[in-house]
Order: sequence, then structure tokens, then C-alpha cells
Amino acid sequence: MAGSTIQRMMNNVIDIRELVVVRGGHEVLPGISLAVAAGVTGLLGPSGCGKSTLLRAVVGVQRVRSGGVEVLGLPAGDRRLRDRVGYVTQAASVYDDLTVAENLHFFARVLGVDRAEVDEAIAAVDLADRRDHVVGNLSGGQRSRASLAVALLGDPDVLVLDEPTVGLDPVLRRDLWRLFHRLADSGKAVLVSSHVMDEADRCDRLLLMREGRIIADGTPAEIRGGAPDIEAAFLQIVEGAA
Repeated sequence: MAGSTIQRMMNNVIDIRELVVVRGGHEVLPGISLAVAAGVTGLLGPSGCGKSTLLRAVVGVQRVRSGGVEVLGLPAGDRRLRDRVGYVTQAASVYDDLTVAENLHFFARVLGVDRAEVDEAIAAVDLADRRDHVVGNLSGGQRSRASLAVALLGDPDVLVLDEPTVGLDPVLRRDLWRLFHRLADSGKAVLVSSHVMDEADRCDRLLLMREGRIIADGTPAEIRGGAPDIEAAFLQIVEGAA
């Protein structure tokens, strides 16, 4: 048992220890501890449960009251992680007055990555036919995909994605999840948040979150148990804890 525990710790890409975050006098995260390894890990829960706060802490842009977060063995937010962690927020993080390609070329220069990666990133998110369109004229889903393309620059080891499939049609959602798994298959850790319970089965590992706490952790099959779906399992867990 000790040997397997040590191996699991060595394989962890993200380590969160007793993380406490207080915002506006309210304890949003009351002392979360968890670890994330390579693969696609889904963070699912209702809006306002603390998912975005947790992801912000992972990328080092959230002020914390206590506890700690390490990513790839370094403190979250360490400058050495700049090109090793890709982050996509719920709000598009690209410039509306630039085209998709211009945005990607700009961020490629900032990150110091090869310009050839721009075309690869644009193709990966299925925006090749919009590469010369001004971002401000794109749909919300297309703008979100442009932000994801930026996050893919530099071939990061960790991707932290906050609701990346919101507003996308079923075909694009399917294609993006396939992309997430291709990235995970290459050894990356992909941490994806969503409030859409039917995305649960697309994950290798699932974390269910409610009111700032992780209430279930396992594979989708383990969490579902005898319930017909993840939403039913979520309700069973919540009602069982009441």
C-alpha cells in the first residue's frame, strides 16, 4: 500500500493541500485537498459552487487564505509555469479587434513559441475557416474556441479549462472532448470544469463539487453506481448527506 501511495504522489501533476479561499467575507473553499494526474479530469457542479475559484487557484491567479497548490512540482503561478500551463477562462481571453490569426501570432510572440504552432492550434479548435475573421464578429462559441487555441500554444503540460464547451453545438462539443482526450493520451493533465452533468461520462476521472466541497471523486462508473446517470447520483449523494 505504501508503495502504491508513493507512486501515485509521484504521478500527480497538481497537488492541492487544505486550500482555503475567502471572497467577500464568505468562505468559498473551506479547506480542499486533492491531487490530479495526467488524463481528463472533470470538475462538475452547479454554477456558484466554487469551480472557477478552484481553477483560478490552480493557475495561481486567486488569492488564498491558507493552504497551498503545486503544479508540476512548483508553486501555482510560478513564472516557470508560464508556458507549461494553458488556461481558458469562461470569458474569452482574446482581443476583439484582432483576427483569430493575429491573436494567435501575438500570443505566440509573448510565449516565445514557434509561429508554426499557430496554424496547428487554429486547426485543432476547428477555426481554420475563421482565421482571418475579427474576433469581435465571431459567435460566443467561436470566441471561446479562439481562447482555447491560445491556451494550446507552446504545447503545455497542463490545461485548465473553465466551462470550455458552453454555447457550443453538440458536434463541436464532441470534437473538443475528442481533442481533450488526444491531449491527455500524449501525457498531459486536462482539468475541465462544467455544470452540464451529461458531460460527466466524457471524463476519465470525475470530481463532483457542491458548496465549495468535493462530494465525490472517482471514475464516472464508480460515482454513478446503481444510479441511472451522474445527475441522479449527484442528487443521491446530496440527499444522503442531508
